[in-house]
Amino acid sequence: MGEPHVFAGVENFRDFGGAASTFGGRIRTGRLFRSAHLAAASEADIADLERLGVHTIVDLRRTTERRTQPSRWTDFPGRVIVSDDGDRAEGPHIEFLRQGDLSDAGVEAYLAGYYRAAPFEPRHMALFAETFAALDQDSGALLVHCTAGKDRTGLLAALIQRALGVDERGVMADFLQTNTVMMTAPRRRRVAATLAPIVGAEPSDAILRGFMGVTASHLEIAFAAVDARMGGLTPYLAALGVDEARLSRLRSTLLV
Repeated sequence: MGEPHVFAGVENFRDFGGAASTFGGRIRTGRLFRSAHLAAASEADIADLERLGVHTIVDLRRTTERRTQPSRWTDFPGRVIVSDDGDRAEGPHIEFLRQGDLSDAGVEAYLAGYYRAAPFEPRHMALFAETFAALDQDSGALLVHCTAGKDRTGLLAALIQRALGVDERGVMADFLQTNTVMMTAPRRRRVAATLAPIVGAEPSDAILRGFMGVTASHLEIAFAAVDARMGGLTPYLAALGVDEARLSRLRSTLLV
């Protein structure tokens, strides 16, 4: 996997190419990037992103999220993939903190349920389909991001890697890199201070882990749901418009 990049105002940025494929070779590096939002990107960050050759940005956030934390890359000349469907005043995680069972078991049940449903949320499927189409149409680099770059972004990055033949171990290794860069002591203090007014108390370790990092079993739950509901990854990808011909083209251009 690509090493994490360090930016002044863009968290959780990394190249998610480089993994070995069961089809032979490895995913090209310099073509697939993932990160958290770009609302705090500095001018130097944007210049670095330009040098990376990003042609397409997939912003998985809802309309309200984009409005609250607008991207600083305002003159981006390429294609931006977004969806205004399924907007809500607050994200589901925040709604859960206000109204849900905040015991450790309750937090785990919520997160497991989120990952079980996420592959099938209509706006996600539409965004995922458009992302695969963009990869088929453009030879430039693609950047996928949401707010923290871990759940929605992690799922889409995993789907792309799996489609390109990365095995479960390789996919999980990239997914879990989020914990290295996001679950730091300074960030824990910042996140705890942000969440405390919402939960009305000091957030528990379970809440902080859920909002700061990722858990291997949750990604496993997402792919198990794909298997159970769709009969496997291939039928799921087909539902996204990724047929065998498109898969062949993607593997031809993104594997080396």
